[in-house]
Amino acid sequence: MSVQAEPATVDQCLRTGGGFSLGDVNWIAEQFATLDARLASFPAETTALEISVKDRAAKGQKVTLECFIAGRQTIVTTSGEEDLHAALNDVRDDLRRKLDDAKSKQEPRHNRHLREGLASLEPEPVPEI
Repeated sequence: MSVQAEPATVDQCLRTGGGFSLGDVNWIAEQFATLDARLASFPAETTALEISVKDRAAKGQKVTLECFIAGRQTIVTTSGEEDLHAALNDVRDDLRRKLDDAKSKQEPRHNRHLREGLASLEPEPVPEI
């Protein structure tokens, strides 16, 4: 009997980098809660999110969100929005899109090896009427 790995969530995986304090983690996690559905297909122990901001509250601030998932390339999203909440929403939405793109590349239509494995399966007989 195999033990299922615990699915990743924002609360478990989020770390703050430069420009954010530990007190910021809760309200950032609330804004990123919609990512839980996308992260759930990855194991929590091999998934990490890191958010950082350069020049916080200054004109030209830059928010960066990095997603580390074992066995996959690091996904990096950035935003130059002046409003911090808008910048967080921007990087969240961009990460959601990039996670969808990365997951769809793992599907058989993008992977010849998986596609050939499916082609070798015998089709079910169609009952005659």
